[in-house]
Amino acid sequence: MVRKIVLPSTLSESSNIEDLDKDLLLLLYADMVLGRNFEDMCAQMYYRGKMFGFVHLYNGQEAVATGVIKALEDNDYVCSTYRDHVHALSKGVPPQMIMAELFGKETGCSRGRGGSMHIFSAKHNFLGGFAFIGEGIPVAIGASFQSVYRKQVLRDVNSLNVTVCFFGDGTSNNGQFFECLNMAVLWKLPIIFVIENNQWAIGMAHHRSTSYPEIHQKAQAFGLPGVEVDGMDVLAIRKAAIHAIKRARSGEGPTLIEALTYRFRGHSLADPDELRSKQEKDAWLARDPINNLKRYILNNNFASDNDLNLIHENIKEQIENSIEFALSSPEPDVKDLKRYLFAED
Repeated sequence: MVRKIVLPSTLSESSNIEDLDKDLLLLLYADMVLGRNFEDMCAQMYYRGKMFGFVHLYNGQEAVATGVIKALEDNDYVCSTYRDHVHALSKGVPPQMIMAELFGKETGCSRGRGGSMHIFSAKHNFLGGFAFIGEGIPVAIGASFQSVYRKQVLRDVNSLNVTVCFFGDGTSNNGQFFECLNMAVLWKLPIIFVIENNQWAIGMAHHRSTSYPEIHQKAQAFGLPGVEVDGMDVLAIRKAAIHAIKRARSGEGPTLIEALTYRFRGHSLADPDELRSKQEKDAWLARDPINNLKRYILNNNFASDNDLNLIHENIKEQIENSIEFALSSPEPDVKDLKRYLFAED
């Protein structure tokens, strides 16, 4: 039961998803710009010694996070990977709390204990980033199962909550991927598996690491829809996400979405990025999802350059405020070293 969406060559070809209006398009644009600028600032702070450990940036993949997460409801769940900052931003976690977490401060969303790879917010139903590949998929399965349990056993009158689980192409060769796809179909869980195929698993090219590079085709073995979509086109992503969300919420079960995308930076900020060719990188840079949406907005007269400039100014101010907040926030107290390990009364 494999369903493949024809990839649009331009954003305009994917615009018949719903009635697009100025407010929606500017929301999507602002969310992607926030993600890009936040990550650029993270790079600056990392090289200035304000962040430590591994920091994996999301530049280039913003259309995937925005296209999927902004189609969800507030009470839906998102489960991320170690490349989690922008997923959290799209889910509504405040930039200052994420930045403080990256600085290891007590005011961070994980109280400074998690750092870059473990962003978490119960308030926003953001289930966290995970340092090991495939680690978040069983967690997402659990979140989707409890939604069904509350509905069928506890007789919750509310509609099913949907869980979105993000992971990369390298994870699709991991055993947990196959086990959890099987379980999701067996129990018709309201979950969407979003594979961000950025073509590289650390330093291994995707086509060299798997015997069957078209990941969405693997859904066929378990009987769920497998969708391939242009991950550099936020409207195409949103179209696929809306269809999958409706399917999940109505009790029809899971969907697998393979988003073909690309990361513009190395695997992490410690990666010199010498394995990928300049020609390959330039080809993907020319398809920058933010520039694509900007052209679409301007060419179709949804907004003016001034409208978009105001968005950039507002986001710049938000990020500057998040830096000030993080710098001025207190360090965790050593007496609280073992705090937050267990639930408190």
